[in-house]
Amino acid sequence: MFSVKSNGNNSSSIISEGVKIEGNVHFPYPVEIDGIVIGDIISDDILIIGKEGKVESNIKANNAVISGNFTGDMVASGMVTITPTGKFIGNLIQKGAMLSIEKGGLFKGKSIVSNNKSLAKKTA
Repeated sequence: MFSVKSNGNNSSSIISEGVKIEGNVHFPYPVEIDGIVIGDIISDDILIIGKEGKVESNIKANNAVISGNFTGDMVASGMVTITPTGKFIGNLIQKGAMLSIEKGGLFKGKSIVSNNKSLAKKTA
C-alpha cells in the first residue's frame, strides 16, 4: 500500500511492506519506507526506512532514520540515525557531523563532512 495521510496542513507518505517502487521519487512531507525502493529519492522532510524496508538509492534528505537496509549514497542536511536494526552501506555527506549509530547498527562506508554552503539548499 502506498498512502498519503493528511495531518492538518502536513501530509506523510507510507510505502508499506510488500510494495516495490522502481524509479525516482520526491517526497515533500515525511515518508516511511517499509517496502522496497530502487531509484533516487529526494525527501524534503524526515525519511524513515523501517525495519522491513530495503532501499537501493541515492538520497537527498533533511533528516533520516535507518532501521532497515540502505545501500547507496546519502546527502543529508540534518541528523542521520542508524538504529540497532539499521544497516547503512554507502557514503554519507553532511554539512555538519550529525550521525548517530546506535548499538547494533551498521555503517559501512565513508562519512564526509562538507563545508559546501549549497548542501543545505540541495536538500531543503
